[in-house]
Amino acid sequence: MKCARRIYLTGSRGCGKTSVGNELAKRLSCGFTDTDALLSEMQGRSVTEIVEAEGWDAFRDCESAALIAATENKPQVIATGGGIVLREKNRVVMREHGVVIFIDVPPSELARRLSADPLDAQRPSLTGKSLVDEINEVLAARLHLYVESAHITVDGTRSVEEIVDNIMELLETKPIS
Repeated sequence: MKCARRIYLTGSRGCGKTSVGNELAKRLSCGFTDTDALLSEMQGRSVTEIVEAEGWDAFRDCESAALIAATENKPQVIATGGGIVLREKNRVVMREHGVVIFIDVPPSELARRLSADPLDAQRPSLTGKSLVDEINEVLAARLHLYVESAHITVDGTRSVEEIVDNIMELLETKPIS
């Protein structure tokens, strides 16, 4: 199967969007874009630096701009930031310009993954609460947006290879309108 359309990966931080996205892009022989990396490249600073200097609203503006920039490129796999679904215009852009895949991972597994992740500097706290409390609060607020935005939902607790296998099968068999 070749990459004939844009595929947007959504889900909470730590769900595996970047790892799955890289592998999926390889299997589909197409490009890969991580909107957080693109955003940092476009702004010349990290997510943390943007948030610290200008706040979350300004960061969300930059995030939307990165999504639009990624969407202007040819069909590819696009890993989005965890909060991309917070803005309705972002959800509309993704649904109208490609296939949206939600990588669903329960809070306990997200906490385990994020506790082991050395990239905390790239992921500033949204609430100032403990990691587990923050994950529960943020996921409770966003879960319905991930689900409503998605054309496809996959189990993100499996290995990257199994998740990509599942996505490939669903892309071949599930009609997307």
